[in-house]
Amino acid sequence: MSLPSRVRVVEVGPRDGLQNEALALSVEVRVRFADALIASGLPVVEVGAFVSPKWVPQMAGSEEVFRRIAKRSGTRTPVLVPNRAGYERAREAGAREIAVFTAASESFNRKNINASIDESFARFALFVPEARREGFWVRGYVSTCFGCPYEGKVAPEKVLEVAQRLFETGCDEVSIGDTIGVAVPTQVTDVMGRLREAQGAAALAVHFHDTRGTALANVLAALHEGIASVDSSAGGLGGCPYAPGASGNLATEDLLYMLHGMGLETGVDLAQVVAASRMLAPKLGHALPGRYLQAAAVSGRS
Repeated sequence: MSLPSRVRVVEVGPRDGLQNEALALSVEVRVRFADALIASGLPVVEVGAFVSPKWVPQMAGSEEVFRRIAKRSGTRTPVLVPNRAGYERAREAGAREIAVFTAASESFNRKNINASIDESFARFALFVPEARREGFWVRGYVSTCFGCPYEGKVAPEKVLEVAQRLFETGCDEVSIGDTIGVAVPTQVTDVMGRLREAQGAAALAVHFHDTRGTALANVLAALHEGIASVDSSAGGLGGCPYAPGASGNLATEDLLYMLHGMGLETGVDLAQVVAASRMLAPKLGHALPGRYLQAAAVSGRS
């Protein structure tokens, strides 16, 4: 297939990135970070998670973050919700876009949310249909689509099954995740090709970790399957606390550099994303791992 002329970059740094940091940042810093990313032209910025602060203290105050961020016409600002209680909090905060999550591996799902895959769908049934009736946009995440830290290889058929169930539950879009960064392009071609044939490319996204240095190659494989929505995290923030060794979300700057270099449109200002990451790094107390960011620091450019 020919490559899409425009790619929709979904920024997950303010949620998926920050939730895995040892340091919990203040609401003020998180608002500044999200605002800078929104101002860069990113079409989707996931700004927080309505989860228990007992389990994810880094996401405490997500209601206040959501209320205070600068809303921009045409920009989606979804929040992650694990259950009906989270949905109620999101609705009260004024959110109109939410994300839900499950896995293609039973073992990982139990470690991640203490529930089977079926139990996670039972939870979704309690609020996703209502959210759709109320006009919410709903995104679904499927973790461990190419490998599980507990079970090893994951069958493509299982990924298709879980993705199909998310669409049937009411998701507008489903993001297919390589949670532990084990995928290679041939796997991506296989899995995303099957999903494209079953669902069409427009409702699909990919979410790659760069744990083993294959994220950009995997993005290219997905693009060749017609997938035009790609998740990434500013500066390469994030990983997964329930997947040993799964450091390294794909850095937004690295993704943008490749896409722009290939002549693909995104509508995003790379320099502004770099500025957002540079603002955040001192607050975290460590350099961010994104390769473009590091190269820009050495060259003195953005």
